[in-house]
Amino acid sequence: MNGRPTEQPASTHDGTHKEREMGRVEVDGVGTEYEVTGEGRPVMLLHGFPDSGRLWRHQVPALAGAGFRVIVPDLRGYGRSGKPDGVDAYSLPLLAGDVMAVLADLGIPQAHLVGHDWGAALAWVIASLAPGSLDHLVALSVGNPVTFARTLRQREKSWYMLLFQFPGIAERWLSEDNWANFRAWARHPDADQVIAELEANGSLTPALNWYRANVPPESWVSPPAQLPPVQAPTMGIWSTGDAALTEVQMTDSAENITGPWRYERLDGPGHWMQLEAPEQVNALLLDFLPR
Repeated sequence: MNGRPTEQPASTHDGTHKEREMGRVEVDGVGTEYEVTGEGRPVMLLHGFPDSGRLWRHQVPALAGAGFRVIVPDLRGYGRSGKPDGVDAYSLPLLAGDVMAVLADLGIPQAHLVGHDWGAALAWVIASLAPGSLDHLVALSVGNPVTFARTLRQREKSWYMLLFQFPGIAERWLSEDNWANFRAWARHPDADQVIAELEANGSLTPALNWYRANVPPESWVSPPAQLPPVQAPTMGIWSTGDAALTEVQMTDSAENITGPWRYERLDGPGHWMQLEAPEQVNALLLDFLPR
């Protein structure tokens, strides 16, 4: 690991122009870049597909202004971070190692984790396997991996995960005709900027490798993942406009939590609730996370 943070008076992921720290830490030759804003109790924000740390631009100023030290990485395969070849390089244990390395680089033994989409799945895994590193957990959109795919309805909604297994085919399906299929399927509120980042950083195949490494075809006919119960206080947030995720895959998470569990449902927003309803999301985070 290397790369102590340096202060940069430049534009942050949240679009402001305040002092921030930027750092890069390497694990086995794969670098993870991150930004730190604010002082106080640490909270790390983990993005998912197909985003970068920029996803959290509405949450960073709210959390930093409330007295948190906000850490926002570009996770492996995205943004300015490393993009190793090979599907196996994107397995959840290796991705968890990147997160732990960022915390170690900053000298932080324990932090709140807030994850969305694949970032939520990653946060669930860290909460189960490295409980001592976690203070409070917030999962946006995606529930605990142990109970995620137990219903036929959720498996139907996750059809695209099988499409994404086909190298080259998935990339073409998403990107051809000015990314027409991606735009129509994802309905991302920030589609143009996300597409620009995927193209500029060569992130599409690495992003798809998260699916290929962690939900291969055989996982659909294998027993569910087994993880130790989450001990940390946990809040799950699901939004009614999410076309890819059922409510029950989030609410069933309670079965694999031994710590306090809180569930919040947002009526209206789609999958990217932190962009579509930032004030609601920020209010929930500030209410739940101790400072």
